[in-house]
Amino acid sequence: MGYPAYDLHMRPDELILHLLETHDISDQAHLQALLAGQGHALTQPTLSRHLKKLGIRKHEGRYQRVESGGDLGEVEIRRAPPNLLVLKTAPGFAPATAYALDEHAPAELVAGTVAGEDTVFIALADPSRMDEAVATLTRILGPRGLPS
Repeated sequence: MGYPAYDLHMRPDELILHLLETHDISDQAHLQALLAGQGHALTQPTLSRHLKKLGIRKHEGRYQRVESGGDLGEVEIRRAPPNLLVLKTAPGFAPATAYALDEHAPAELVAGTVAGEDTVFIALADPSRMDEAVATLTRILGPRGLPS
C-alpha cells in the first residue's frame, strides 16, 4: 500500500497534524502506519505522548485535535534584541505554530524558527526590521494566535 509523500523534513508533531487533516484516522495503528511510511516509526507509547501533547483525542470515531473551551489562548510575542523574537503559545502548539510561520512568513523578514513545547524562537533576517516583523507575524497568526 503506497502513501503520498510529504515533506521529509517535517517533525513528527507537524506530520501528525497534517495526516489528521488529510486522513480519517480511527485508530493509532493506522496513524503509526502512515507515520512509518514517511520515515517516522514511533512506538505506541511515544505516539500516545505526541497525541496528548498536541491535544488530539478520539472524537466521533476518529482522531482529531480537541480544543479546550474552543480557544487556544493568545500568542505572546516578546522582543529579544538584536535579532530574535520569542513567541509563547499554549502548551503543545509551538511546533505547529513554527511550521505555519516557516510556511507563511516572508523570507526577507524571518530567517527561521526553532520550536519547543510552548515557545518558538524566531530569528530575524534583518534586525532593523523588527517592528515590521512583529506586525507581520501578528497578522499571520491572527487574533487568537492561530494561522489565518
